[in-house]
Amino acid sequence: MSQYTKGQTWGALKKAWRGYKVAKVQKNVDDMKKYAERIRTLQGELGLTTAKFPELGLN
Repeated sequence: MSQYTKGQTWGALKKAWRGYKVAKVQKNVDDMKKYAERIRTLQGELGLTTAKFPELGLN
């Protein structure tokens, strides 16, 4: 269980997606992995289907 509210978790998820997209444009694979893992964690906390990132080996 998260220590954050649902609204805070949604906000963090939105920021994580933004960070992932920026890292992808910059071709920064390390940051892409960091954000992808964060996205999947937050999606799990919200009870959402977790995103797949096959280019990073996260399926």
